[in-house]
Amino acid sequence: MIPRLYCPDPLPSGGFHELSADAAHHAVRVLRLGEGDGLRLFDGRGGAWNARIERLKPRVRVHLDGFDPEDLEPPLAVTLVQCLPAADKMDWIVQKAVELGVAAIQPVASRRSVVRLDGDRAQRRLQHWQAVAVAACEQCGRNRVPIVSPLLDLPQYLARAGGENARKLLLWPETPRRLRELNAPAAPLVLLVGPEGGLEEGEQAAAQAAGFTPMGLGPRVLRTETAGLAALAAIMSLWGDW
Repeated sequence: MIPRLYCPDPLPSGGFHELSADAAHHAVRVLRLGEGDGLRLFDGRGGAWNARIERLKPRVRVHLDGFDPEDLEPPLAVTLVQCLPAADKMDWIVQKAVELGVAAIQPVASRRSVVRLDGDRAQRRLQHWQAVAVAACEQCGRNRVPIVSPLLDLPQYLARAGGENARKLLLWPETPRRLRELNAPAAPLVLLVGPEGGLEEGEQAAAQAAGFTPMGLGPRVLRTETAGLAALAAIMSLWGDW
């Protein structure tokens, strides 16, 4: 496979381009690319450039050979609203959700969330999760990077979600309602996943008041890091591009 690199600055429409320090480090130190080697560059605006390394010093410069407008985004935009899980499970969730085609990720803190983030620590984790999303795009071929939004408390998010024009689903193992019973969404879809132990009863009621419909994933109770990804896979199979 041709290596793929994300370039945060908008790419020019042809000619030469000098890689940013981070992209250059990844190309030379991690991927071990040299002069004449080919790669693909994308800037998150859609499509990708076929390129080749023209020189390594003083800065890595590439020649943009041709633009490929192919867009691998699914037809249904899904936002994953994920209550913070324990340990580093959020890294896994972000990575796999991006591979499955999620359009955006909104981390939220609920009452049963074990991890507590605020201030500088929350900002560092957000930057880390966004970097995980970029790396997942580089691996899976997506040319648009899903945004990982700043962390919100669940009540903050629900107050905002009440005015969203979207189909809103709450994963809830105790309901008999299943995805296959729904009609194809005519608007973007929002998927809310609770933490370990699930949402408290009051939080579930608040989510339903904000327009979320409880939805189950079968008779087995899935872990928080499994439930959202399983639902995304089913959604992409039913109404996406699978």
